[in-house]
Amino acid sequence: MRGRVMEEGEEVRRGRGAALDQALREDLDLFSIGDLEERIELLEAEISRCRAQIGRKAAGRQAADALFRKPED
Repeated sequence: MRGRVMEEGEEVRRGRGAALDQALREDLDLFSIGDLEERIELLEAEISRCRAQIGRKAAGRQAADALFRKPED
């Protein structure tokens, strides 16, 4: 809401993908090898999670398309 005053302790909502964007800008020189390996594991897990969500959305789209498809002549 515009013009709304934030209360103390209230968190500011970040835009979609803001955390990822921030992570991509981090200086990797500051990370140890172990930290970098852990980061890769977390990123690979996130990639898998995204691919699974894409699969679910594609299946939902296919089901909707099949339901609403016009009969062929």
